[in-house]
Amino acid sequence: MLAALLLQIGSNLANDVFDFTKGMDTKERTGPMRVTQAGLLPPRQVLAGMWTVFTMAFIVGTYLIWMGGWPILVIGVLSIITAIAYTGGPYPLGYHGLGEVFVFIFFGPVAVCGTYYVQAGYIGASAWWASIPMGFLVTAILVVNNFRDLDTDKKGGKRTLAVRLGPAGTRREYFLLLTASLTVPLIMWLSGEHSAWVLLPWISLFLIRPLIRDMQTKKGVPLNNTLAGTARLSLVFGILFSIGYLVDKINLI
Repeated sequence: MLAALLLQIGSNLANDVFDFTKGMDTKERTGPMRVTQAGLLPPRQVLAGMWTVFTMAFIVGTYLIWMGGWPILVIGVLSIITAIAYTGGPYPLGYHGLGEVFVFIFFGPVAVCGTYYVQAGYIGASAWWASIPMGFLVTAILVVNNFRDLDTDKKGGKRTLAVRLGPAGTRREYFLLLTASLTVPLIMWLSGEHSAWVLLPWISLFLIRPLIRDMQTKKGVPLNNTLAGTARLSLVFGILFSIGYLVDKINLI
């Protein structure tokens, strides 16, 4: 958990400094304050902080590498490279409509299956299934972020998927991600391999309706609350999914 947290912090610092140096974080920015844009820290200090945090993540990760072997080393190195390449480097992924793809991969299969593997020594089918909705939900957070910034990103030449799809297409993408997340537990139950306990995350349905309404009616700064609400949904869904999975396993035993 500490290694994952440090990787996320390092990624945020990278986005902070690279978006600023590329001229994307201007006074028109509608997202939460960033330290480089606000002038609280110069870019060199934010870069130093980024490398410090990534170094700390690697140090913590050496224990996980010792436990899980070379696959964990590969995951760690690729996580750092991708975190930097998201907004930095010669071909920033987020600037070319690839952000959603890599967020899904690293917050879904890589995070969930990697965590499972380092503890179990193998990856079970349930881990693969569980990784899909979590990847979708975290990707949905990014979709809200890019939907909020659509106009400024388009103006600055940042070709996110939201810019490519347009407002209507981005709304549909968001709806499909949330729907697909709820569909996975249903498939697991219908397969006969799991009891109805895996449907427990469906309780989070009450959080979805206001989020969909926000995406249909809000623009700009008000979408920051939708961003937080989507993150809340992913947390609640994940907790309920975990509880349902554990109870299901206990009942099977």
